Amino acid sequence: MVASATEEHAPFASPQIGWAEQHPEDWWAASAAAIPKALERAGLIGDDIACVGFSGQMHGAVMLDDSGQVVRPALIWCDVRTDAQCRTLTKKIGAERIIQLTCNPALTNFTITKLLWVRENEPQNWKRVRSVMLPKDYVRFRLTGERATDMADASGTLMLDVANRRWSDDMLDAAEINRCLLPALYESPDICGKVSPAAASATGLKAGTPVVAGAGDQAAGAVGMGIVTPGAVSATIGTSGVVFAATDAPSLDRQGRLHTFCHAIPGRWHVMGVTQAAGLSLRWFRDQFGGCARGLTAGGAIKDAPDPYPYEKLTEEAANAPAGCNGLLWTPYLMGDRTPHLDPEARGALVGLTASHRRADVIRAILEGVAFSLRETFSIFGEMNVPVKSVRLGGGGAKSPLWRQIQADVYGHEVEIVEAEEGAAYGAALLAGVGAGMWPNVDTACASVVRVSERVKPRADAVATLNRNYAAYQRVYKATCEIFDP
Repeated sequence: MVASATEEHAPFASPQIGWAEQHPEDWWAASAAAIPKALERAGLIGDDIACVGFSGQMHGAVMLDDSGQVVRPALIWCDVRTDAQCRTLTKKIGAERIIQLTCNPALTNFTITKLLWVRENEPQNWKRVRSVMLPKDYVRFRLTGERATDMADASGTLMLDVANRRWSDDMLDAAEINRCLLPALYESPDICGKVSPAAASATGLKAGTPVVAGAGDQAAGAVGMGIVTPGAVSATIGTSGVVFAATDAPSLDRQGRLHTFCHAIPGRWHVMGVTQAAGLSLRWFRDQFGGCARGLTAGGAIKDAPDPYPYEKLTEEAANAPAGCNGLLWTPYLMGDRTPHLDPEARGALVGLTASHRRADVIRAILEGVAFSLRETFSIFGEMNVPVKSVRLGGGGAKSPLWRQIQADVYGHEVEIVEAEEGAAYGAALLAGVGAGMWPNVDTACASVVRVSERVKPRADAVATLNRNYAAYQRVYKATCEIFDP
């Protein structure tokens, strides 16, 4: 790493339960602000940059009109309003046939169902749509003027023939989606455009600088962590949580509990399980109950909120609770569930509270509950004979010493931490390096620069306790379904 920079943008809006929307223009504005910061911190100018890489959140539906203007806020990955569209599509095509065509079932998170929702519920907006793209690809569009995407990110649209790495005409025909709306497909290290003069002025990059296709956050993050060959597995906790394994061929879970996608490496695939609200669970607790509560003025008005309470303080507090949290359990279904239940209506639960529990127990239960949810993917890997030789941690869950140890104890497996913490952005940079000819392929790039900085072993006593809690955790979903099932 030479330098990095981050620029905040507005969080997603949730105007109704299960809805999640963002303004694509915010992503571009944040990118245009962060790029010159990174250049300045590195002591570089645009002429020094050989190639630009991309990564970003998957599944989101960005819709543009014929002048390239955004039609409506993007429905992003965790938006689960499209259950009716999923059911209709599955009934029309057949569940097995959809998996044959795309390697995945119809889920509310996938892009195609979001397009169908807009077409059915906002026909005036849909009439204006002339182009559809994924979130990172909108930023690319603003940077280059090109409509392009990569195989890995396109895998999460339910419009890609994942096994053959091309758009699925059968799926598009069945959903009545015109192929001309979709961007051109590239492999992740392929150059697909150049920085435009207008974007150069906005970012400090040099006009004409080549740009590679890049990858969605999970595939790019896996590249950044060296998860490129079978047996290498990552467990990444960001807003969502993902367990990711590289494979040499499409590996299908016939029940659709895992996603089978193209990898960012040409000729390679991956399988992954997803927890919708992993880091989001801790953020929700922090925002609602963390640190100091909002105070009241003498007149009863709400005072300004304090700065966000640091996550480090929460995890330090959680370290005061024992493994297993004295029987307290958390199910992280704040935005429904993907793996293994495929249930957008699932609801989170804090189970087993007693008067003896403290705040530290609650925080630690959240950390353990997220790890339990990810462990369910490891269980499915076992059913599918997907090898697990090494486990590397990424995202916010890799930055907390406590959460690292919890994951090692819950998975019952030594976990590794890599030197570069930038995850998907680092992977995107490596893909750009391959595109620029600095390395002949992605495998060589990862072997050259991805290094393990720390290993954490599971503790036998904690493993035994958490195994008991995991068995109880697995029973909570069914019990709460009976409560909330209309």
